[in-house]
Amino acid sequence: MAVLKALILIPIVAIAVLFAVSNRTPVIVELDPLNLFGEGLPLSIPLFVIVFVAVAVGVVIGGCAVWLAQGRYRKAARTAAREAARNRAEVERLRTTGPTGQTLPVVSSIR
Repeated sequence: MAVLKALILIPIVAIAVLFAVSNRTPVIVELDPLNLFGEGLPLSIPLFVIVFVAVAVGVVIGGCAVWLAQGRYRKAARTAAREAARNRAEVERLRTTGPTGQTLPVVSSIR
């Protein structure tokens, strides 16, 4: 499994490093494109930083969307786990006492 992960991640990291090295030129980013607050706040940062931040934000937003969409499955799993625990406890109680509530005699399987 570790070898497969390395075979996938090493080329991705190599491509990311090559992208970062070839896109070091600063670009101006304007945080107020509609000039609502006057001059705005121009930032001069390398292009690869903008791309990496955009990818990171996309990953976080996508992860949150998937987490929210799968909430019903997590709830169903919790409910099933509680029900399974109750059923195990009931089976254990029935093994020791029997269905009528009387204590069952201990039976040995050795003959």
